[in-house]
This record gives sequence, structure tokens and C-alpha cells, in this order.
Amino acid sequence: MNAKRGYVPEDDRNFSPEALKTLQTASRHILYLINEGYDIKQASTFVGNHFLISERQRLAIVRSLATDTQLQNRQKKQLSIKDISGTKVWIDGFNTIITLEIFLSDSILLTGMDGTIRDLASLRGTYRLIPETYRAIQMMFDVLQNANVIAVNILLDEPVSNSGRLKSLIADIAEKYPFALYIQLLKDVDRKLYNKDNVITSDSVILDHCNSWINLTAECLRLKGKSSLKVW
Repeated sequence: MNAKRGYVPEDDRNFSPEALKTLQTASRHILYLINEGYDIKQASTFVGNHFLISERQRLAIVRSLATDTQLQNRQKKQLSIKDISGTKVWIDGFNTIITLEIFLSDSILLTGMDGTIRDLASLRGTYRLIPETYRAIQMMFDVLQNANVIAVNILLDEPVSNSGRLKSLIADIAEKYPFALYIQLLKDVDRKLYNKDNVITSDSVILDHCNSWINLTAECLRLKGKSSLKVW
């Protein structure tokens, strides 16, 4: 069954060039507030109501912004692709694969202030494989193979539907690659990635708690010559 992961028809209007100007102005207001200690969701509601922006536009802003402190912390911990040669990596599976599926579906992707690539999909416990899933996993593995990693740990959220099917597909695809592969289905992927080295994710909470991280999705876009939207 074909599907365009992450696509919403209203996105053409929500993220038109004219709309982006409004979002960038709203983002500046929200950024000021969160750097002053305000909660980002409350700040986005307050500012969003003032600028009459939609819930999806507010979500885009919330997922893109970070405080000065967060940015400094994440930047200090970020590794380049070259830094992970001969190491093992830890991957936030659904987070990474879904973003790559959305990229391959030509749906909306956002560049966050920290440089990570984020999407507007809401998993909410449901997931199914789509035609782009296979290619997304291959793209991820191709980058890791070229980076010469020796082991790949992929963590999948066990409560999410079809996590077992995704695990099987990942294992099948990985047979063609030279690195060791370990896949775990867990109830709390986020906490498992806290204090880990060489983490691959765009999840803000994990980025703030891991020891080091790699911006793999941005590397995938760079290799394909693709860009994403900035709402800030």
C-alpha cells in the first residue's frame, strides 16, 4: 500500500514562502521567551495565538528551537561522521528511520537550530512499513558502512505497532553489510540512550542526556543534495 509518510495537504499553505516569514518572526519571539526561562509549549501557544499560526506550524517551531544553553551543550557533544570510524553506534530506530522515510517521500522536513533534521510526523504508538522503509534503512546503513563503524545497536520502541516487523526487515537488510548488528525492542528507548556515546537521533531530550551524538540524517540529506526548511 502506497503512502506518503508525513504529508499533510495543508503543508503547501502552512509552509509557503509567505508563511515562513511569519513563522520566522514568531520563532524569534518564542526564542527570546525560552531563553528567559519560559516553557516552550506555553510560549508557542502565547505567541502562536498572537500571530494566528496553526497547530502544525507551532509544532514545527517547537521542534526546531533550542535555548542558547541547549545549543552550546549539544554542539560540544556532537561528533562528525569521520569521528566514528572503528566505533559502535547507538541508533534511536523509529526516530531515525521515520525521518528518512519522510525525506524519501518528499514531505516536510525541518532543520533545527542544533542542525538536526526533524519531521512533523506523530507516531502515537502506530506504525506500518511503507515502500520507502527499505530504502531508508539502506541509506542509513550505507552511511554507517562508509564511516567504517564496527557495530550498530538499533533500539526500537516495543509498544509501537509493527516494531517486530521492522526489526525483521532491518536484520534482513543488514546481512549485506560488514558491521555487527544488535537490535533491541524496549519499553523506554529514550532512557536506554541516556549517557551513551555515539548516539544517532534528533530527539531533543536524548541529545541533552547522551554523552555524544552524530547527525546522520543531515549527512544523508547532504549526500543527496537535499535541503530542509528553516522556520527560525
